[in-house]
Amino acid sequence: MKSFLRFSVLLGTVLLLSGCDWVVMRPSGDIAVQQRDLILLSTVLMLLIIVPVIFLTFFFAWKYRASNKDAEYAPDWHHSTRLELVIWSAPLAIILVLGTVTWITTHKLDPYRPLDRIDANTPVAEGVEPLVVEVVALDWKWLFLYPEQGIATVNELAAPVNVPIEFKITSSSMMNSFFIPALAGQIYAMTGMETKLNAVINAEGVYKGFSGNYSGDGFSHMHFDFHGMSQDGFDAWVRKVQADRTPLGREEYLVLEKPSEREPVRYFGDVDPALYEAILNMCVAPGSMCMHEMAHIDRSGGGGVDSHANYARLRYDNRHADDPVAAPGATFPEAGREARGDEPQGHQPRAVSPEEPTPQPAPSSEGGDDKGVQPIPPGQAPRQEGAPGKPDDDSGPSGR
Repeated sequence: MKSFLRFSVLLGTVLLLSGCDWVVMRPSGDIAVQQRDLILLSTVLMLLIIVPVIFLTFFFAWKYRASNKDAEYAPDWHHSTRLELVIWSAPLAIILVLGTVTWITTHKLDPYRPLDRIDANTPVAEGVEPLVVEVVALDWKWLFLYPEQGIATVNELAAPVNVPIEFKITSSSMMNSFFIPALAGQIYAMTGMETKLNAVINAEGVYKGFSGNYSGDGFSHMHFDFHGMSQDGFDAWVRKVQADRTPLGREEYLVLEKPSEREPVRYFGDVDPALYEAILNMCVAPGSMCMHEMAHIDRSGGGGVDSHANYARLRYDNRHADDPVAAPGATFPEAGREARGDEPQGHQPRAVSPEEPTPQPAPSSEGGDDKGVQPIPPGQAPRQEGAPGKPDDDSGPSGR
């Protein structure tokens, strides 16, 4: 009976583990392989301390049990130089090794660092240029632009094997995380910023990619397939995408950018070559100011009397405020979706009577002519003092 129970437990454990995806420990890209080796090395080094400590804990508990009258009894023992050397030298040596390995791999596996090898035995040939892929995290889908091929795709990525890939990554709104476990570690995608990832895939196949950072209600379906292909297969894939003459310019992007879930794979064979730079600089919408323009104004000393004209061009976060769709990341009740549980859905505001005066700021405690602001009686509209978009007249002798 005991043997049957042991076998049942072992069989159940094996069946449970068989459902695990070991892609992180069996990657197909050289960067991911090096990261896997770092995980294994760090684990082994730490186990050199953990395993003996666990073993000795049980050993001492058994050896010096109350019923063992043969164990040495030394109630006045308090110090052993030999034991102190072992206790301190072994962890110190492991920390030194881990520190050295971490320092080396932090620089060697820097995602911004161009690759110097295809795999452990193959360096990158001189003159080989990486395949450039521009990645945009949308709500809730992925947009991939290939500037050298003049194409773009939604929720499908492809690259030839044994060819360096340079990913340029940004986001349209919320922060996401670009992650293909078989290729390399995850890299964040952030609005108005560009992060990079240099990697290579060494084996043909279809690998899963997804967002590793929660970004709203459609996050769980924000995944894509990454195809590792031969060079001929990749060239054929590029021709297939180019054959689809669907355009992707600024107007089409603004439609695509709107939040949507379970977006199917889409191809664009006619892509605006300046689209990615406009996305990165947050100025796709007509009439909006790009970040590099704003930076130029700041370096020049500011907008001066013209600053009020720049305000409307800098508005970005509320560009979908009038759209009849849920805001990115919105949940019940704003999203119109049913609540998933009986728990309170966020802060419940206190009901305010229409006759109750609107609270106003308390009088200033500092000196001056400020006499405070009296409560606004019911039915009287509040005055807009210093409202955004209506800056004070700052003209003067200096013109600023």
